[in-house]
Amino acid sequence: MEMTITTAAERFMRRMLRLGGEGGSGFRLVVMAGGCSGLSGTFTIERHPLAGDVVYEHNGIPIFLPAQSRLLLSGVTIDFADTPIQTGLVFHDPQAAGVSCGSGGKDSLPAQSSVLISNISRRH
Repeated sequence: MEMTITTAAERFMRRMLRLGGEGGSGFRLVVMAGGCSGLSGTFTIERHPLAGDVVYEHNGIPIFLPAQSRLLLSGVTIDFADTPIQTGLVFHDPQAAGVSCGSGGKDSLPAQSSVLISNISRRH
């Protein structure tokens, strides 16, 4: 699977695992088609992968990905943004057609989407 995770996103994932997980927990990322940029998503901290998840290991971080998420994340760069208007993971997809909602004619921009901090949930 070809996906890039920036240092900022990696730090965020590690922080979430420290705060919400126990030893061996993983960062479960669910990405769906939808939203202005073409992607929307949520994440949880899980003790074990759920049925159908594949464990993607990134620098010692177990990331649990369902099948649909794996397909949607192919070629995507996952970053982390902490700005006055947005805090959370941001997905940059260079293959997406462009931003279509409120783009003001800037359809040549690469699509991006985010998982906001408010979407955090923890299940055990």
